Amino acid sequence: QVELVESGGGLVQTGGSLRLSCAASGRTFSTYAMGWFRQAPGKEREFVAGISASGTTTYYADSVKGRFTMSRDNAKNTVYLQMNSLKPEDTAVYYCAMGRGSGLSRTSAYFASWGQGTQVTVSS
Repeated sequence: QVELVESGGGLVQTGGSLRLSCAASGRTFSTYAMGWFRQAPGKEREFVAGISASGTTTYYADSVKGRFTMSRDNAKNTVYLQMNSLKPEDTAVYYCAMGRGSGLSRTSAYFASWGQGTQVTVSS
């Protein structure tokens, strides 16, 4: 049974920064790709960022490219999402997810395990 626990959300002003963390347990973390998704009120869950199992490849939604950076520390079973230059439209619940394999995907169906989410609110 995989457990993913997100932390680091909060309230920040436009232009500010936050760093989300997601700690994993219950599976060999280093063999699985990871992803971050978000869901705003009244909207569908959307892909934000992903990282390969080794951490050598990352990919981002166009809406966050150049502002967000995803990384992982396989020794600590943790992934991170550094969010800079935040905008009000980034307001959402952010979820981390573990893939079904080591490869990359932007599709939520590829991700087998999900955290409970952490709220990010960006005020204008």
